[in-house]
Amino acid sequence: MPDTIVTATPAVPANPAALGLVGFGLTTVLLSLVNAGVLPAGGEGVVVPLALAYGGLIQIVAGLLEFRVANTFGMTAFLSYGAFWWWFALLLIFAHTGVIDIAQAGPTVGVALLLWGVLTLYLWISTFRLPRILFAVFLTLWPTFFLLGLGGAMGAPALTHLGGWLGLLCGTLAMYGSFAFVTNATWGRTVIPVGAPLLVG
Repeated sequence: MPDTIVTATPAVPANPAALGLVGFGLTTVLLSLVNAGVLPAGGEGVVVPLALAYGGLIQIVAGLLEFRVANTFGMTAFLSYGAFWWWFALLLIFAHTGVIDIAQAGPTVGVALLLWGVLTLYLWISTFRLPRILFAVFLTLWPTFFLLGLGGAMGAPALTHLGGWLGLLCGTLAMYGSFAFVTNATWGRTVIPVGAPLLVG
């Protein structure tokens, strides 16, 4: 009787987006509540360590994991927004400790946020070929950056507040996406829908 060769079935790699989305979403929700005026402006101090540890570090980890599974979009998005949260946190830390002086920065911070909006807008184009939940996250994220950027550059608190409310929706959608990816992976089937891509083929 011939020997039977048994080959192990390779394990399906975990989806790094589940981790990256919740790191982004949870941090975005907290900061957006401050921007919308629901939480006091002094609450930014609570966001800073969260931005470093969860919004920043966790997304960078997720981005590196996306690199390992050859996902160019996920790598670019998670590494970029992980770096965004570190930029945001370090900007506040350095400014409040006197390491840098932004008293004369004028609209520069607002312009920086507008540039993040440009990055997000071009990433949004790729989401037409991705699960619908990612399309929705980026559809709400690039206008959020533009509203916050214009609010900062023009000194228009109303735009900042509006950006906060839209950011709250964006962060909630991202957390939903993480919830869906984790739940579906655990159950081995689609339990929480993420939506089919808008464009296929």
